[in-house]
Amino acid sequence: MALRKIVEQGDPCLGKVCRPVTEFNRRLHELLDDMLETLEDANGAGLAAPQVGVLRRACVVIDMDSNEYIELVNPEIVAQSGQQTGLEGCLSVPGKWGIVTRPAHVRVRAQDRDGNWFEAEGDDMTARCFCHEIEHLDGHLYTEHIDHFLSDEELRAYLEQEEAEKEGE
Repeated sequence: MALRKIVEQGDPCLGKVCRPVTEFNRRLHELLDDMLETLEDANGAGLAAPQVGVLRRACVVIDMDSNEYIELVNPEIVAQSGQQTGLEGCLSVPGKWGIVTRPAHVRVRAQDRDGNWFEAEGDDMTARCFCHEIEHLDGHLYTEHIDHFLSDEELRAYLEQEEAEKEGE
């Protein structure tokens, strides 16, 4: 396994639609292993192949409920419901945050590293990650959904409000 360089906003590969994975071989396994290691090192919640310069439909997401990684190859959203609005950032847009509305529940269909089809679903942050990473595969960034980047003061106020709401539960 190896750490890969995470490309940042402005890199042309982040704006391109990725090609489907058709070969489930050692190269794909190495890519997924490297993406997992890179994601862990960056302390992120998800990482898509174009973020490491590879234009293939593959991503990894942390399931926030089980705290386990889910590898998604050729993923597609097959069901979604509800709505959530919350803080979102991206490893390819470091140090910037915005408020994004996403579905509250998402079910995806994807292949694993060996080509077997499966479905996974998630709520809240996991649902947000599914949507965010799959959008990367279609050449989109979360910045297309925000009005503006939060200033340091707005970010601090947002996080304080979130903390106060958790304590009040």
